[in-house]
Amino acid sequence: MPLPETIAIRFTEEDAGYVTVRPVVKQTFRLAELTDMVVSVTGKNVGTVVYNGYRYWWDGFATDEDEITGLLAPFPDDDPSRPFNTASVTAVSLEIGGGTQRSLIVITHKESSARRMFHKRSAWELLLKAAHDSAPRYEKYSHAERADVYRMHLTAETAASLLKEMRDASPRSLRKKLAALQPPGALLFFLPRAHPLSA
Repeated sequence: MPLPETIAIRFTEEDAGYVTVRPVVKQTFRLAELTDMVVSVTGKNVGTVVYNGYRYWWDGFATDEDEITGLLAPFPDDDPSRPFNTASVTAVSLEIGGGTQRSLIVITHKESSARRMFHKRSAWELLLKAAHDSAPRYEKYSHAERADVYRMHLTAETAASLLKEMRDASPRSLRKKLAALQPPGALLFFLPRAHPLSA
């Protein structure tokens, strides 16, 4: 049986931990749109879908494994052979802490590329220089970010020095964001890859 072209979806706000009555909204998605949403949350693995604060559900339909495999085929897989290229980086996450205490602070090119007066480099240039000096290793493809992710571990000394340099070189808005941070244990570099729905 062929896969349906459109699917009737019901969704409501996710309000974990509270008993509330939320309206249920109905909307029709193209199969490709629904697949993109699910893959951005679960990757190519099975999972429940809570997306942007909403819980989605729909009636099941008959299909077979080959059809699902074909549906997922256009979505990128991990590819460790892809070279790291600093010119392609669009965002960097500072990874602070670990386990349940792990947090990621995202720094974008746009917010960090302005050079502060009397400083040779912008915060963005400092991040890219760190990558150039210590070649990040390939970690995975992130369907949520639509990008390949490269990780670079930092020693405590290097992390403290980099964070101080970034604070000194950053414009006011970014300095506020960095002000109370602990030095990161790693940097994650995001390099976007072409997306199947935009092809």
